[in-house]
Amino acid sequence: MKLSQFKAHLSTLSKMEFKLPSGETVAPHYHITEVGKISKAFIDCGGKYREESKVSLQLYIAEDFDHRLSAAKTKAIVEGCETKLALDDLEVEVEYQGRTIEKYGLRAMEGGFEMTSTQTDCLAKDGCGIEKPKVKLSEIGKSEAYCDPNSNCC
Repeated sequence: MKLSQFKAHLSTLSKMEFKLPSGETVAPHYHITEVGKISKAFIDCGGKYREESKVSLQLYIAEDFDHRLSAAKTKAIVEGCETKLALDDLEVEVEYQGRTIEKYGLRAMEGGFEMTSTQTDCLAKDGCGIEKPKVKLSEIGKSEAYCDPNSNCC
């Protein structure tokens, strides 16, 4: 989800929630402790130089159980950071504490946002020696799909 889509969806919400891929809802007293622009320059395993940037929101659960952020307040926080951080219309990722700091994508849902799982990937499959798995023609159509078409994993 791009930053413009995130803000547009916030404008349609009176209250909001974040839902984890497990279906569990983030505790309603979460804080947004960081709004950031994360830029990464790297060389992939095929030797190609790449750059990527994202807008990062960090959700934090504190012990102040009465705390609530409205959609309007969340939008104001983000908009207050746009100029200072020179935020372009980048993909938004959410950091949330699990067993370690976990990173999620976002998808709009009724009443808030669904946090979508992110996956590591090889960006140079054609040049780094990772072979594609071989599938027997006789097996095509017999096995279950590896992921749900709506899961955003492929």
